Amino acid sequence: MIDILREIGMINRALDSISNIEFKEIELARGQYLYLVRIYEHPGIISEQLSNLIKVDRTTIARAVKKLEGNGFIERHKDPDNKKIKHLYVTEKGKKIYPFIIRENEFSNGEALKGFSDHEAQQLHDYLVRVRHNIDGDWDFVKHGGKRQY
Repeated sequence: MIDILREIGMINRALDSISNIEFKEIELARGQYLYLVRIYEHPGIISEQLSNLIKVDRTTIARAVKKLEGNGFIERHKDPDNKKIKHLYVTEKGKKIYPFIIRENEFSNGEALKGFSDHEAQQLHDYLVRVRHNIDGDWDFVKHGGKRQY
């Protein structure tokens, strides 16, 4: 069987490493750009929704949110009906760096897709979406305490 997950992992780690180095100048620590972008794109999102969107556990979300809030990139607002729920919003400081993060993402996409036709790029996207959908069920199952049978 072809091991595509190894290739996907190497691509992810390489681009994550590049981003972490380049985002130091805008005071974003390791991987924080991902959380900031998703909160910007989903104003008022709650941690559980962010967890499902990014596919990381709640403790990882909590640490990232705390750091981003401490650095002034996001803020939490209490839900008017349920005080336990905190909605996440990007601050003005966070909004100012969003375009830089998006430019880096677009540049990286362009580099990754060099030599691909528009049709091939669309196909690759569609295939990767299918792969993600195949994994979503397992992620949710294991996240809620299930054990996969190998």
